[in-house]
Amino acid sequence: MMMGMLAFENNQGLWNGGYYSQFFGIGGVMVTVAILWLSTGYFGGIGAPFAPYFWPYLGQLPKKKERQRPVRVYMDGCFDLMHYGHANALRQAKLLGDQLIVGVVSDEEIVANKGPPVLSMEERLTLVSGLKWVDEVIPNAPYEITEEFMNTLFSKYNIDYIIHGDDPCLLPDGTDAYALAKKAGRYKQIRRTEGVSSTDIVGRILLTFKHKQGSNENVGVESCDQKKPQLSNFLPTSRRIMQFSNGQAPSPGARVVYIDGAFDLFHAGHVEILRIARQLGDFLLVGVHDDQAIRERRGCCPIMHLHERTLSVLACRYVDEVIIGAPWEVSRDMITTFNISLVVHGTVAEGTSVGEDDPYALPKSMGIFQIVTSPKTITSVSVATRIIDNHEAYKKRNLKKKASEDKYYTQKKFVFGD
Repeated sequence: MMMGMLAFENNQGLWNGGYYSQFFGIGGVMVTVAILWLSTGYFGGIGAPFAPYFWPYLGQLPKKKERQRPVRVYMDGCFDLMHYGHANALRQAKLLGDQLIVGVVSDEEIVANKGPPVLSMEERLTLVSGLKWVDEVIPNAPYEITEEFMNTLFSKYNIDYIIHGDDPCLLPDGTDAYALAKKAGRYKQIRRTEGVSSTDIVGRILLTFKHKQGSNENVGVESCDQKKPQLSNFLPTSRRIMQFSNGQAPSPGARVVYIDGAFDLFHAGHVEILRIARQLGDFLLVGVHDDQAIRERRGCCPIMHLHERTLSVLACRYVDEVIIGAPWEVSRDMITTFNISLVVHGTVAEGTSVGEDDPYALPKSMGIFQIVTSPKTITSVSVATRIIDNHEAYKKRNLKKKASEDKYYTQKKFVFGD
C-alpha cells in the first residue's frame, strides 16, 4: 500500500505541470487528437491499437480504496488491583488496531501461576469493562496462549494480533507464555508503564497497615502507619494526563454532574458509582482530593498518590473531566465556574472525621444535591483488609514477584513507545 502511494506521488508531474510541455505546440495537438480518437472515436477510428500507449498514464490515477474490516487486537491479563499501568497498557494496545478485545485470566489460572488474587472475577470484569479503550471482554481467559486458545482467538474472535508488554511473562517452568503467538507472526509488543504494578501496590498496603486478628469485617486493618512514607517510582507528566483525557468541554446547555472522592485503590465500586452518576446528566465532572486533605480527615495517607488516582479515574469510560486536587468543600464559586447542575454522593463512602463541617452544605441548600445508592459495598479499606487478613500468603507472593521485578528494573533498557 505504501509503495503504491509513493509511486503515485512520484508521478504527480503528469498533473502538477511536469508533463504539461508535451501538450503544447504541434505535439500537443497530435496528443489531443489521439486522446479524442481513443476515448470517443471522434475521427471514426477504432482507437484500440493506440490504447497501450496510454495505459501507463491511466494506471497513475488514484484508485478507490476497498472497505476493509476493522483490525482486532487482543490483550490479556489478571488485572488484579487495577491501576493506571493496566489502563495505559490497554490504551497502547488499542492504538495498534481498531477494536480491542481483552481477556481476563481466571481465578484458578492466577492461583496456579502467580498466587491468590485480591479481587474476584466479577470485580475484575467490571474494572476492565469500565475502561474507555476496551471494546469487548473475554472472561476466564487462560494465562498461557496455548495453540488451541490461539486458534480460537483467530477463528471465533477474528483476532489479528496478540499484544503484550515488553516485560517478560513467564510460566512456572520458565517458558514464554506468548511463544506460540510470536512464532505465528501475530504478536506485537507495547511498552511497559513504569512506576507501578500490582506487586508494588500490595507491598504498599503491607507497609501501611498493621494487622489485627478479629471477626469484624474491617478489623484486619487496625491503623495506618503514618511514619512510613509511600514510595513510588511513578513520574507524572502532562503528556500522560493528555493521553488519558477526553479533551472535551461540556456542550452549551449540558447538564454537568459532579461527584468527588479519594478514589484510592480504584475498584469496582468506583466504576459502578461513576456509571450511575454519569446517567444523571450529560457530562460527568469528578473531583479527586489531594493526599494531604485525605490524610487530615481520615488519619491515613492514601495508598496511591494524587496523580496515580487521577489517571485511574480518567481511564474510566464514564468520566468526562477531572479536577485534580479538588477542594474538600463544594463552594459556590466552584459550582459557577464549572456550571454544575447536580452534586451527587454515594451511600457507601470511606470514613470521615467526626464533627467536621458538611462539605455538601451549599449544594444541599441550593437544592442540587442527591444521594445515590451505591451498587457495591466494596471500599478501599475492604480491599486492603483482604490482603492484611491473608498477610502471609501475599507476603510470600510478593517476595517472589518482587525478585523478578527488581531484575527487570536492573536490566531494563530504553524502549521506544507511548
